[in-house]
Amino acid sequence: MFTRKVFISIFLFILIPLLSFQQELRCNIQINSQKIQGTNRQVFQTLQTAVYEFMNNTSWTNHLYGQDERIECNMMITINEQIGSDEFRGSIQIQSRRPIFGTSYNTTMLNIVDNNMNFRYVEFDQLVFSDSRYTSNLTSMLAYYAYIILGFDYDSYSYLGGTEYFQKAETIVNNAQNAIERGWKAYEGNRKNRYWLAENLLNSKYRPLREVYYKYHRVGLDRMSDKLVEGRAEIAETLISIQRVYREKPDPHMYYLQVFFDAKSEELVNIFSESFPAEKTRVLNILTEVDNANSSKYNRIMQDGGSNAQPGGRR
Repeated sequence: MFTRKVFISIFLFILIPLLSFQQELRCNIQINSQKIQGTNRQVFQTLQTAVYEFMNNTSWTNHLYGQDERIECNMMITINEQIGSDEFRGSIQIQSRRPIFGTSYNTTMLNIVDNNMNFRYVEFDQLVFSDSRYTSNLTSMLAYYAYIILGFDYDSYSYLGGTEYFQKAETIVNNAQNAIERGWKAYEGNRKNRYWLAENLLNSKYRPLREVYYKYHRVGLDRMSDKLVEGRAEIAETLISIQRVYREKPDPHMYYLQVFFDAKSEELVNIFSESFPAEKTRVLNILTEVDNANSSKYNRIMQDGGSNAQPGGRR
């Protein structure tokens, strides 16, 4: 007999696997506490578990993700100092990747180091976050970077597709304006902090860079598996847009531009090291102008061959 209990059991059997795939991030978490001596070491393992569960078990969007669609990312929290029984100071490095169509290659989307990480954590405390108010510096930072990761990923698949998530990151910044911890305010960090990254991402003067993220990935990298020359030429064209933004200088520090090259400089060397001489020269001239700090790296473009890294993979 098909009872109500049997129906519920079947329903849950179908539903639970779907629910388990709702989360958007597959985020590896590492806590480096080697500089902290003479304290309860277990608290750092507990913290790592809590951060892992917070990042990977929170549903950050209203979209349903399959297991193979989750965004690959890493967070390394380095604790440099314990300044109280439950207060710590250090840094966090955030990296995320995106697969490229038709290959096994994953392109780096973000590689950010935030040196303003000051937070409180009591062992076994639940990490609580609210979109509408500031609850703690730890969860605000984690949620902020979750939305930044999502925004960059969505921007690479659809034109300005990450706007909603950059706006959510901006809301976290606004909610944290009365926080005592650094990194949330306009006057801190030489215009290179969480406030300015969110500001740049939503500033119309930087919109060409967000357009670049779409063209670079969908029109460039995703085509290179079957149309190598055409895809590479599209990436070369995006560099002209970047050059134009650089010359107009929306602000003197251009943090967003730095974030782009922190993620893409090595990849650009690999892409154009295999190009033809005229394209190599044109690209090298642009890159040494807009990212002079990495000029010695870009000079490798003129050498034969790169590191043999190939664009590839698709979500």
